[in-house]
Amino acid sequence: MPDKRGNLLVWGLDEIEPSTIAQAERTAALPFVEKPMALMPDAHVGIGATVGSVAFMRGAIVPSAVGVDIGCGMIAARTNLVLSELPDDLSSLLSLVEEAIPAGLGKGHKAPSELPAELRTESPATSLGERDRTRIAEQFGTLGSGNHFFEVCHDEQGRVWVVLHSGSRGIGNTLARLHIEEAKGDMRRYFIELEDPDLAYLVEGTPAFERYVHDMLWAQEYARLNRERMMEEALRVLGVVMQRGVEVVERVNCHHNFAALEHHRGRNGWVIRKGAIRARKGDRGIIPGSMGTGTFIVTGLGNPASFESCSHGAGRRLSRGQARKQLSEESLAEAMTGVTWQSRDARALLDEHPLSYKDVEAVMAAQADLVTVDHRLRQVLNYKGTK
Repeated sequence: MPDKRGNLLVWGLDEIEPSTIAQAERTAALPFVEKPMALMPDAHVGIGATVGSVAFMRGAIVPSAVGVDIGCGMIAARTNLVLSELPDDLSSLLSLVEEAIPAGLGKGHKAPSELPAELRTESPATSLGERDRTRIAEQFGTLGSGNHFFEVCHDEQGRVWVVLHSGSRGIGNTLARLHIEEAKGDMRRYFIELEDPDLAYLVEGTPAFERYVHDMLWAQEYARLNRERMMEEALRVLGVVMQRGVEVVERVNCHHNFAALEHHRGRNGWVIRKGAIRARKGDRGIIPGSMGTGTFIVTGLGNPASFESCSHGAGRRLSRGQARKQLSEESLAEAMTGVTWQSRDARALLDEHPLSYKDVEAVMAAQADLVTVDHRLRQVLNYKGTK
């Protein structure tokens, strides 16, 4: 159950830093944000708006509350395979995945395939340069860097799942930053002073607002379809290793950095989930812990207090810089015992060490009124982009 703190309802308060609460309060104090705002148990400080926050906005949108990776989220597919059928050595699968799904900052396909019809019939409202237009196709079907990942997992019954975490890649970042800067320009133009300049907003009914909503929705669709394309490739290479076709028994695809027009508390408005999943009654969701602790497949309970939302993961305990200073390659290797991973890149992956994240078990316990757990997945293979 949540704790009330000023203009916030906070799930898992004991796990959340005071600086995170203070940042979330700055967003909640904005006049167009419905009070109380919801803060998930994986919350931590972000740029402008807090990661793990859910804000119901009416009359304006804060672009940084969606963030620069518009549409970032997860996809998971349960296959017709069981763990005992997988080869003991998964290194060949890791190599095939690395080849089929480029990962890393700025990485893309050398020979990109055609975009889906949904992305060809619509385009961003913002004028883009040739490089950005090219990047839309080059990076479609790619993973990215940071905490984005590909995994092969098994559930409590030994059934094999494929799990991916990615978003709208470089084009989403470009569009987000352009709109954030436009919002900051509006604040200067109208002499609006904010406690945090990154909370600059766009007012509903203005051309800037309409452009942002168009671009945001397009980028969210790009992110969703990007995950679908990578899943197709993942299942294909898994089939190559298994020397047979791999079928999907169930599939979940959900955003956790996005905005949606919804109805809450008797009114319509934009629900902004930055590091949070929509968890309406019956909604399926995916909540990862870290590269060493597994993932939860959940079903939403539709709790109105959280605007029908839940956490998107474990949430960071240490910043990337802190993790690189405080944690060791040796302890990372120990944490990844039993998992096929890029051990040669241990130094580059140190900031993704499981100890840099919160205890996912505590996060899940704190949101028992938001979701029910359907499956607990354990990874046997992990792949991440490195710089």
